[in-house]
Amino acid sequence: MNKFFASVALFALAVPAFAAEKDIVDTAVGAGDFKTLVAAVKAAGLVDTLKGDGPFTVLAPTDEAFAKLPEGTVESLLKPENKAKLIQILTYHVIPSKAMAADVVKLDGKSVKSVQGGEIKVTVDGDDVKVNDAKVVKTDVKCSNGVIHVIDTVIMPPKK
Repeated sequence: MNKFFASVALFALAVPAFAAEKDIVDTAVGAGDFKTLVAAVKAAGLVDTLKGDGPFTVLAPTDEAFAKLPEGTVESLLKPENKAKLIQILTYHVIPSKAMAADVVKLDGKSVKSVQGGEIKVTVDGDDVKVNDAKVVKTDVKCSNGVIHVIDTVIMPPKK
């Protein structure tokens, strides 16, 4: 009987705890496709916010999306003197609620308000969903404090 419990205990230690969901930041870090986004979140001082209770919906641009920006843009935004602008851009990618894909497609032609305050237009054309000019390429990445939808373009807040 003791061997049985010892085997179960060893097995339990060897298998990762898949049931424990990660928060938005840890999920993005673990995915590997969001190195630039994670660096930007750190530079903007938003890690603790996005690890908070939420719920949040993050429209997460991939590293390829950031690479589409004009040369030098990312490097410039990561400088301490541009922190306020970086915060504006990043918080424009966050909706202060949990919106799963099934909820988002119901918003065709409408706009949602971002944490930054600007409106993000949702367009649905068959299976294609866009937020402003960014195509949603992956949906419903569930996190303990919200959801991530992966987008192929960095969206910029409207100029005030």
